[in-house]
Amino acid sequence: MGTIDAFAEIFGRETGLSRPRCFARRFSASEVIVKRINLCGKLNGHKGCVNTVEFNSSGDLLVSGSDDRQVLFWDWATKTRRLSYPSGHSDNIFQAKIMPFSDDRKIVTSSGDGQIRLGQISEDGQVDTKRLGRHQGRVFKLAVEPGSSNIFYSCGEDGFVQHFDLRSNFATKLLCCTSLTETGQQLGNNISLNAIVIDPRNPHYLAVGGDDEFALVYDIRKCWRDASSNLDKPVNTFCPRHLIEANNVHITGLAYSCTSELLVSYNDEHIYLFQKNMGLGPTPPSASFEDTQELEEPQVYQGHRNAQTVKGVSFFGPGDEYVLSGSDCGHIFVWRKKGGKLIRLMIGDRRVVNQLEPHPHMPIFATCGIESSVKIWAPTPTDAPPLPTNVEKVMESNKRGREDQARVILTPDVIMHVLRLQRRQAMAFVERRYSRADIESSDEENGGPSVIGSSDGNASLEEDSAENIRECNIT
Repeated sequence: MGTIDAFAEIFGRETGLSRPRCFARRFSASEVIVKRINLCGKLNGHKGCVNTVEFNSSGDLLVSGSDDRQVLFWDWATKTRRLSYPSGHSDNIFQAKIMPFSDDRKIVTSSGDGQIRLGQISEDGQVDTKRLGRHQGRVFKLAVEPGSSNIFYSCGEDGFVQHFDLRSNFATKLLCCTSLTETGQQLGNNISLNAIVIDPRNPHYLAVGGDDEFALVYDIRKCWRDASSNLDKPVNTFCPRHLIEANNVHITGLAYSCTSELLVSYNDEHIYLFQKNMGLGPTPPSASFEDTQELEEPQVYQGHRNAQTVKGVSFFGPGDEYVLSGSDCGHIFVWRKKGGKLIRLMIGDRRVVNQLEPHPHMPIFATCGIESSVKIWAPTPTDAPPLPTNVEKVMESNKRGREDQARVILTPDVIMHVLRLQRRQAMAFVERRYSRADIESSDEENGGPSVIGSSDGNASLEEDSAENIRECNIT
């Protein structure tokens, strides 16, 4: 929608030619509005990196969680803090969600300590917290069942998806994500999970992603059994064909659109949009199969960098017309969903932008990252160009960083093998010096053996090895 179209929409609304609700949706989706989005406020109160932000269902409140293990409630419009409480977690909070239809009094959180906890706000403003369940390893994301005030799911680094019902006092292991061979057989290796989302049009379908190139979609109705059996299989999988069997990528963020499109953000790769018909089926094919060349390519969104942290990805607009992502370069990227054109680039953090949360009704979103503040972004009157003059430089720097990362990737096993070879060579060199010293000492009447200090030598070798480990890029 251009400027002339926008004025036509306003005229139609004022003269009664268009319905207010239709006007609001079209106007919020206008590129004129999106290109005028700028920083309109900061919410200061945390004492560490902010890892999660979320609006409540009405959009008047915002909840945030941080490395300081505090949960804060904000009236974002007035930039005031409504409430804060200690979560009870012993490590960084990665996700905080307000349960719907709870009068904004029930908040579930997940953390690096593996716990999933509930904070319940009483009438007098006091908050009681309790542990609902636990994973082995960190828990980055939670997913609330659409329309439910009690049911939600968690995914952890242990590869399990757990089901929670606030009406009960225990969690259920719903399924276990394991690597699959091209014949569909389980390899037995659990996939460490980073992201989990539920299809809003079909809440029976749940997508997860982690240390694997595939986004896995499960039918919850087929998973009600003992997850320890490791027999749970996805009903569909999604992956760009050039990343099939790529061992150096993993998924950090997922999002479903209102029409069941699946958005997938890869670590140190791009963001891809999959239509429902682009799935590979329950058994993903090998990259050597010719039929992978016949797969329809998903829409790709390029320019950002996702390497340092576990970043999310989001849709934006009343009809999910745009795609949002943070970047290691500290910028916020806004692409047009259709076509993947970058239409907005803004500085959102001095270092890294991690999460972006759209407002449920208005063209506004909140962001958080390495800084300790939450930022609110909204349309403002401005003459600044939507893309800065250095946009090509920013994107080229991010591309160069990805290429440098992909050029040499050493696994820990390879590094330890190299260090062992280095140590053997060093010890062989020491032995040769010992032998030479013994020969020379036999020719001297009063000369003693020349000892090359083994303790000092080993210490320096250990220091060199440690230095080499620090210099290697372990993934």
